[in-house]
Amino acid sequence: MNHLYEQLAELKLTGFLDALKNQIAQPGAYLELGFEERLSLLASEELTCRENRKAERLVKQARFRLSAELSKLDYRSSRGLNKPLIRSLGQGNWLNLKQNLLLTGATGSGKTYLACALATMPAT
Repeated sequence: MNHLYEQLAELKLTGFLDALKNQIAQPGAYLELGFEERLSLLASEELTCRENRKAERLVKQARFRLSAELSKLDYRSSRGLNKPLIRSLGQGNWLNLKQNLLLTGATGSGKTYLACALATMPAT
């Protein structure tokens, strides 16, 4: 089995390898699945891991000034944020439509935080 692990690692199939180790550690959970179904689960895990690594790499390469998330945004009334509008922007439809976004506001109102949160949203 170690030879297989080495081959998967050499092929850089780390998601597949981790999922395989999980299947081996919990054999009872996969008894009812056929070979192709188990193989499909392994391949799906590899694809998910690759997508996650790509998203992490893109966010890291962008070098955003802040690590921001829309879920952590402070909506106090004194800030004048339109919660439904921000939620709508968070869905990313404006990106699919290739529209620009201009953030304006007073100093310290959270424009940079909001911009970073919206910029990392497609990658996550």
